Amino acid sequence: MEEEIKKSLLQHQNTSEDEEEPLRKRVWQESKKMWVVAGPAIFNRFSTFGITVVSQSFIGHIGSTELAAYSLVMTVLVRFANGVLLGMASALETLCGQAYGARQYDMLGVYLQRSWIVLFLTSILLLPIYIFTTPILEALGQDKNIAQVAGSISLWSIGIIFAFAVSFTCQMFLQAQSKNKIIAYLAAVSISIHVFMSWLLTVKFKFGLNGAMTSIILAHWIPNLGQLVFIMRKCPDTWKGFSFLAFKDLWPVIKLSLSSGAMLCLEIWYNTVLILLTGNMENAEISIDALAICLNINGWEMMIALGFFAAASVRVSNELGRGSSKAAKFSIVITVLTSFSIGFVLFVIFLILKEKLAYIFTPDPDVAKAVGDLSPLLSFSILMNSVQPVLSGVSVGAGWQKVVAYVNIGSYYLIGVPFGLLLGHYLHLQVKGVWIGMLFGIFVQTVVLIIITYKTDWDNQVVVARNRVNRWAIVEKDESIDASSVSR
Repeated sequence: MEEEIKKSLLQHQNTSEDEEEPLRKRVWQESKKMWVVAGPAIFNRFSTFGITVVSQSFIGHIGSTELAAYSLVMTVLVRFANGVLLGMASALETLCGQAYGARQYDMLGVYLQRSWIVLFLTSILLLPIYIFTTPILEALGQDKNIAQVAGSISLWSIGIIFAFAVSFTCQMFLQAQSKNKIIAYLAAVSISIHVFMSWLLTVKFKFGLNGAMTSIILAHWIPNLGQLVFIMRKCPDTWKGFSFLAFKDLWPVIKLSLSSGAMLCLEIWYNTVLILLTGNMENAEISIDALAICLNINGWEMMIALGFFAAASVRVSNELGRGSSKAAKFSIVITVLTSFSIGFVLFVIFLILKEKLAYIFTPDPDVAKAVGDLSPLLSFSILMNSVQPVLSGVSVGAGWQKVVAYVNIGSYYLIGVPFGLLLGHYLHLQVKGVWIGMLFGIFVQTVVLIIITYKTDWDNQVVVARNRVNRWAIVEKDESIDASSVSR
């Protein structure tokens, strides 16, 4: 059976690709398809990142304790949930992308509902962390006043956690169909309303922290409601309504979601490890301030990289589902080169600016000098970020999440972290040594992913993708046939 599928797919591919168009036209067409996904994805991530920054600026005027508590909850607890849920939702990119490429449109709605179930249950499992934040922080030695305020903010953030479960899945569903312009429009509306509501509730009516958190929750749920309405009204081919099929065959989705979650969490938490390791260095306050500025800049740049992550995932999964290994490989080349070109420009800019960057965030000359000292490492981080996330997106599109999770464990935590500790603590390079170690881990991961991508039999990946799509499509069609026969 597998040989028959492979033969038919390759015949289809050969007939469609014998008549190749000129390279310039192919590059232009692929670039358009890539930017249809990458552009809105980048804007949406900038907007989401901006919501946190806007809230931080308003809460900073409420009080220093509130600001410290907000920063703690958002950078540790909410970031933790973000990593888990975003990672698990990326399984939907593989499933919806390949099904859409294979023209099994009715399966996308079922996959979306299955992912809702998985992420909703995961969100419930995460609740104790947010309900018992205050005693957890006090047990870890955090200041009691900050822990109390953080506990209140953490309870508010439960609404954000469940918003993530809806937001990430709807985005993956729409991206797989290249219908994600609506995501960018809703993101623009959301952050505009958020700025106004933050001012209204915290400055005008002086509702304080409760007003700021109300605005944050609205900013996360307004786009969700818009996306849900769009899906149910404007996606007639891929959304057929709610179905009991969503509760069947959940285990394969759970397994892929867990692999995806492990893969992305290991990447997202890597920078957190960098901050924790820096806390025990000499001149820790200056080091952490300088590192925070660099990571803030790096975080903004990562929004671009994650946009290309989404583009690579969608394009590869679509082409594998469509049965075209050659188009999948071509999309990888175009996405990597485009992302690398942007990364290289930013690499040069930040290499030239050095400590001038710091004065945007601080007037302290010591911190600025430390930022200038770290700027070459920041520049190289930006350059690596222009390639590594794209390759991770390729792995999501092909369904290799489990393999990449093992690669991340080895390169990040068995190589990068120990090497950083060696350079930072034992060779006394301080924060630079830790960062060099972390960069080495990313470099190893990137090299391994390049080798895996290059050596992959993409014709076989087409077969794997089609088998995955057909296996679940057959089950669902059998269920619908049985249901219709019973009704008769």
